[in-house]
Amino acid sequence: MSAIEEKLMAKYGENKPIADHNYDVSLATKCVNGTFVGKKVENIISYKGIPFVGQQPVGNMRWKAPVDVTPNDGVYEAYYYGKSPVQAPGDPAALYPMGEDCLYLNLWKSDDDGAKKPVIVWIYGGAFEVGGTTDPQYDCHKLVKENPDVIVVTITYRVSFFGFLHLSHLSDGNDYQDAANLGLMDQIKALKWVHENIAAFGGDPDNVTIWGESAGGGSCTLLPLVKGSHQYFKRVISQSGAPGQTRSPEQAIAVTDKLMEKLGCKTVSDLIKVSAEKIAEVWTDLFGFYQTLGMPTFPERDGRFLPLDTWEAYANGAAKDIAFLQGCNKDEMNTFLGATGVDVWNAWAKNRMEGEMARLTDKERELVMSWCNDIKGESYEPSVQLFSQIMFVAPQIRLSELQTKAGGKSYTYYYRVESSQPFIKAGHASELSVVFAHPELDDFTGRLYDETFCKTVRKMWIQFAKTGNPSLTADQSPDGKAKEWPLYDLEDKKVMVLDEYDIHTAKESELKIVDWERTYFLTNYYMP
Repeated sequence: MSAIEEKLMAKYGENKPIADHNYDVSLATKCVNGTFVGKKVENIISYKGIPFVGQQPVGNMRWKAPVDVTPNDGVYEAYYYGKSPVQAPGDPAALYPMGEDCLYLNLWKSDDDGAKKPVIVWIYGGAFEVGGTTDPQYDCHKLVKENPDVIVVTITYRVSFFGFLHLSHLSDGNDYQDAANLGLMDQIKALKWVHENIAAFGGDPDNVTIWGESAGGGSCTLLPLVKGSHQYFKRVISQSGAPGQTRSPEQAIAVTDKLMEKLGCKTVSDLIKVSAEKIAEVWTDLFGFYQTLGMPTFPERDGRFLPLDTWEAYANGAAKDIAFLQGCNKDEMNTFLGATGVDVWNAWAKNRMEGEMARLTDKERELVMSWCNDIKGESYEPSVQLFSQIMFVAPQIRLSELQTKAGGKSYTYYYRVESSQPFIKAGHASELSVVFAHPELDDFTGRLYDETFCKTVRKMWIQFAKTGNPSLTADQSPDGKAKEWPLYDLEDKKVMVLDEYDIHTAKESELKIVDWERTYFLTNYYMP
């Protein structure tokens, strides 16, 4: 058992009903579906493993939409995380016990008597394939201790084959129209629970910010496009996630059919009889994220739950009333290069490049190859930079462009702090230890970052959640220097550059984040 697995297992437990009334009432909060008793460490109270659905998605609820909680007068422990969602191995969350019964949330608050505090709801990433709130990175004790004037919630949602599997094309699939977007539906249901219960914890249900990175960031940009969602949040923080992280029904069906063939199944009824462990085993071989850099799973543009064209929805102002803080890292795909090594990366990139190029017109291929030929350096450099553009960088800029054109607000950043690990540089997810205040988890980046820089970034995130503007006065800024963060605009296209010793604004034209002629158009092609 690895050190991190031992650490996670030591935290495992199952919350139980409290029938003898023997509990600390100062740690108990009455919600619609029960009274939940948390634990206090220092001055922070945590509530873990609170169910936000009335029935867990097991048995005949597998591949079904989440259902509302029902009123409950019972008293329950909220000491332990719920299970991680079932997934292929590799992610820290997968080292914690997994199960289909995974729809729980966690909450951290200070023990003061403040009311109507801003609320931040974290949605984890993992390519919609892996992840969970049990990842030690997402423990929010330190974040809330440093910023006691906010409440932070982390929510679990179904990933991979239980969260995003197209089934409606099968002969008995008519009752499974929701299966392709269950992960997003789980997120909405968790946000509904927060809206209805957060006031009991001292939170303001009318001041909720959704916050995520990678697939979590993508989720945060897709949720505003879901009918009825705006009642649950008013702000979005999206790190390396944009509304291009979706797939078409045809792409989704191809993945399902490949899985069905490997399992020897023909119907949903056949599939329901297969254990979660067996499906995970086969999925790992076919599409495993950590095994093959597989990324087959995305929310589906079904025209029912999500628009057929998410970019068009933004252009038409679907999220203009939602304020955004969002951006990308300078070397996004270097993280994957560092994880796989040069040979595996080059083989993956060659295969992926062939697929991408086949989708382009002759003129577009010519433009992309011209751009790649201008990239100097090692054999992997052109493909690493190109896939950074396709998957993360250009979509973030397009999101700022469309949100601004539609009359909405976007505060945009460009993160350039480099790790000390070979290859990774300012790679994907390398900022997580900064925003979550977990320098002890910096094995990924290989070094500690400047403490004042880290506190400043966190303070800007918190300030945005509180006020809708991440700018800091000199008094608010940890380094004593004001940080005026301008809105993205269509003329100067200003972004906040997050450099370790020099947080400053700059025009996109100075930074050359995207090539407007040769890479920006790639955002017209969705992710898979």
